[in-house]
Amino acid sequence: MKIFEGLYGFLWNSMAANNCNTYLIDGPARVLIDPGHLRLFEHVAIGLEEAGLGLGDIDLVITTHAHPDHLESIKLFKNYPTLFAIHQKDWALVKEMGAYLGAVSDVDSYAPDFFLTEGDLKVKGMEFHVVHTPGHSPGSISLYWPEHKALFTGDVIFKDGLGRTDLPGGNGETLKQSIKRLSLLDAEWMFPGHGGFISGADRVQSNFERVEKYWFGFI
Repeated sequence: MKIFEGLYGFLWNSMAANNCNTYLIDGPARVLIDPGHLRLFEHVAIGLEEAGLGLGDIDLVITTHAHPDHLESIKLFKNYPTLFAIHQKDWALVKEMGAYLGAVSDVDSYAPDFFLTEGDLKVKGMEFHVVHTPGHSPGSISLYWPEHKALFTGDVIFKDGLGRTDLPGGNGETLKQSIKRLSLLDAEWMFPGHGGFISGADRVQSNFERVEKYWFGFI
């Protein structure tokens, strides 16, 4: 679905499938965020086709973290000039979780072209800001798009919820601090890795406040 000019969301509504939301930034650079499970990529492929695009049209794939439901489909882009980026700490997690990914002898198929680090990221003249937001995983990142005040949070924070901390590398106190950092950004849109997105600065801020009030005590 087209969310606004230059942004598409391929949102997943089946919790049974456990796939993630995938987002396409379509501008001077085409950036795909969190391509999802390999076996469920058709959902994204259909969305790209409806936007008039194929895999070879994507300049950069970013994964917010290394869990399979966000990462696996990166393998489909290896025969294209598409670049792939992930945080270095979660690349280490990929190598540690090879068996979990079903890639003990195939970890290199997930190898990034470069690592995401805290700070500005420029892609074909487009400007983003990478925020290292560990807690759900050691190398979880959130991506902020200043031009549209859009925040892509992966599995750090959702609409009325937050990410798990019981998976490898998870940490509740660290996640709380990451969410507090994100709450300071001037965001008018929040696009999480699962569930619905939020529009409107007041609604985004209210969501941060509700999550802190109702969920911080459980992690």
